[in-house]
Amino acid sequence: MVLKTFGWSFAVTALGLVAAVFYGGWTAFGVVAILSILEISLSFDNAVVNAGILKKMNAFWQRIFLTVGVLIAVFGMRLVFPVVIVAISAQLGPIEAVDLALTDKDRYQELVTDAHPAIAAFGGMFLLMIFLDFIFEDRDIKWLGWLERPLAKLGKVDMLSVCIALIVLLVSALTFATHAHQHGGAHVDKAETVLLSGIAGLITYMIVGGLSGYFEDKLEEEEEREHEEEEEAKRTGKKKSPVLLAGQAAFFMFLYLEVLDASFSFDGVIGAFAITNDIVLMALGLGIGAMYVRSLTVYLVRQGTLDDYVYLEHGAHYAIGALAVLLLVTIQYEIHEVITGLVGVILIAWSFWSSVRRNRALAAAGGDAGSDEKTEVSSGV
Repeated sequence: MVLKTFGWSFAVTALGLVAAVFYGGWTAFGVVAILSILEISLSFDNAVVNAGILKKMNAFWQRIFLTVGVLIAVFGMRLVFPVVIVAISAQLGPIEAVDLALTDKDRYQELVTDAHPAIAAFGGMFLLMIFLDFIFEDRDIKWLGWLERPLAKLGKVDMLSVCIALIVLLVSALTFATHAHQHGGAHVDKAETVLLSGIAGLITYMIVGGLSGYFEDKLEEEEEREHEEEEEAKRTGKKKSPVLLAGQAAFFMFLYLEVLDASFSFDGVIGAFAITNDIVLMALGLGIGAMYVRSLTVYLVRQGTLDDYVYLEHGAHYAIGALAVLLLVTIQYEIHEVITGLVGVILIAWSFWSSVRRNRALAAAGGDAGSDEKTEVSSGV
């Protein structure tokens, strides 16, 4: 079962790591491995969400998502999108950016380094909004209850996450401007770049969130209509027409999944810039990670066990929050890529272990997984 589901992912992993060694030696191997682990970690909750929606779709639309959808995810977001980011930020054509990355890595590195403040501000704000919207939402299951409970109460204030994000952006821009001024003011214009790029990241998140909300509302409408048709069928004894469920409802589900996948993969792409600026290593690492999203989605749908490790989603979002802060810090200070990568891995591992401990405690007590008090006791926090 595992080999059948993850076989292609294992194969792509092996090929990607071998290619990394040939491309840049064992250092490149390590970077690609860290990128792969980070992308898989960040994408676990993506797979959970995908699987929860995908199981409602008929076989045809499941195949569409797992073929056409994966092509969009792997080649569109993980491979093409990093090139587009570099091309826009460095004011190059996409072909020129790829050619430069392959033929003149020193010049490419220089261009990316110059564009890094814009990339870091854009990505940092996008990731920060994902984290803030998650942490300010009141949830039945809390991982770090001492932190999440008061934050959930604060989250009742309208637009709080946007206000905090804008304050963080303003502080980042002013800090960078002060730093530049102290060094002769040669790069003082970068403060404006940081501010504009950060606002662009915020706008992008709000557009993606708005689209996701729109498709989610459409799904709820279709589910309500489906329920009404089922009730009508029970009363009249007529067969309910499957056209709506297989057609319009499934189409909205597919669109919703693509928007969700784009937003989740976007944080992986942006987070990758915190690990490396090498477009080849980025493509290898993110490509491996994207394959595991597909495999995890298929596995979760077939197994039907989406709620076994309830803290993993928390761990993934804390990792996103950590990446957001680190990206904003790198506007002014250099942070070693190994540290950046390990922060996410440690948070995911911690949340996984907390989930295992919680499951063992609940099994021993014969308790209900939905209990907040038992959850906090069993997680040790």
